[in-house]
Amino acid sequence: MKIVRKIKVKNSLGLHTRPAASIVKLLQPRKSSVQFTHRHETINARSIMSILMLAAKKNSVIEITVEGDDAEITMQQLVHAFEMEFGEK
Repeated sequence: MKIVRKIKVKNSLGLHTRPAASIVKLLQPRKSSVQFTHRHETINARSIMSILMLAAKKNSVIEITVEGDDAEITMQQLVHAFEMEFGEK
């Protein structure tokens, strides 16, 4: 199964080190492949360095692509993490 969704970065500092680490940790037990696309650049969301290199600032729109057997739950968890600002509210 493949799911694609766009989401807005709400963190005041954008996708900096703490949210990037949260994303990588969230994806560790998941089997699906996850990619983020921002400004025509697509990266593997399992890599902290790749996430940081996106340089996604507050209010940036990121396209999340999740593909695999657990795509639905993986996408739900990612969307929830983005909505909760990775615990930085």
